[in-house]
Amino acid sequence: MSPHLDAVRVERVWSSGGVVRIAARTRELMVACPDCRCESARVHSRYSRTLADVAAGGRPVLISLAVRRLFCDSADCGRRTFAEQVEGLTVRYQRRSPLLQHLVEMAGVLLAGRGGARLLHILKTPLSRTSVLFQLMRMGLPAVATPRVGVDDFALYTDVYGTLLVNADTRLPIELWAGRDAEQLASWLRAHPGVEVVCRDGSLLYRQGIAQGAPDAVQVSDRFHLWQGLSKRVSDIAAAHRGCLAAAALEPEPAPPPSDEPCEAADTPALRHAKRLFETVQGYTGTARSLSAIARELGLNRRTVAKYARAACWQECVRRTPPRRSTSLDPYLE
Repeated sequence: MSPHLDAVRVERVWSSGGVVRIAARTRELMVACPDCRCESARVHSRYSRTLADVAAGGRPVLISLAVRRLFCDSADCGRRTFAEQVEGLTVRYQRRSPLLQHLVEMAGVLLAGRGGARLLHILKTPLSRTSVLFQLMRMGLPAVATPRVGVDDFALYTDVYGTLLVNADTRLPIELWAGRDAEQLASWLRAHPGVEVVCRDGSLLYRQGIAQGAPDAVQVSDRFHLWQGLSKRVSDIAAAHRGCLAAAALEPEPAPPPSDEPCEAADTPALRHAKRLFETVQGYTGTARSLSAIARELGLNRRTVAKYARAACWQECVRRTPPRRSTSLDPYLE
């Protein structure tokens, strides 16, 4: 329990059925009216409020608090009576202390229904998952900081477009509407003041809308449209000077003439095997025996024998790995 101690007097504390019970009452102090803020101490009546507080020593805590209903003596105030509230202990229409209410809300935010109910049960504050979710839904949404906005259009189908606003920091969508005119964007920016940076494409419509709705905002281009504009500009320049490219290109170096010298010597087991097989098949080709007979005698396929018989040298029979084709990604492989 964390109220202002000068506003509450504790009369009795006892334990019953595993629950710590506290009987208290408010002191006879001046209290301000919630409407006109005029202070009053004239009592209309008293009643008792039962409040749940955070557990103490592993036991739930219940506070029975006697509070006053006071008259408002201001002639200009429309409220005749009001109930006093103790700061840090009571909230209007609330049966939990602010500390316990904050604990329930945080359990709902972090763990939602079932998980939050299990945690609160461990903390000696039994609540159902439905009650946890209800308290979660009662919470107000946090204040949204003014984002840096990205705006772009998209095609729903042929000649029908829409506009999408995106938070440039979180990349999450903010708003979506049909059409892509400047007035819609300007109206949204006027309704959400404080936007300092707007990221857009090269559309003149969005440029006008941003200038009208947020004239002080900085307009920047996004990466995609910068690269798209740069590549289009380079393509246009290359197309305009296509005739100059042939003159600027270097003449290719002449290929070396084919050498009549025998190819390099076999220096691997596969090459040595190919060389031996070539010499063996060539030794049979001078005879009158057929390719099928040579294949049966050597235990080879007839097509293999035919390949070695037709080759001018054994290097022609070696399987060569085709050279790798160059691609447009080669400059970026590193």
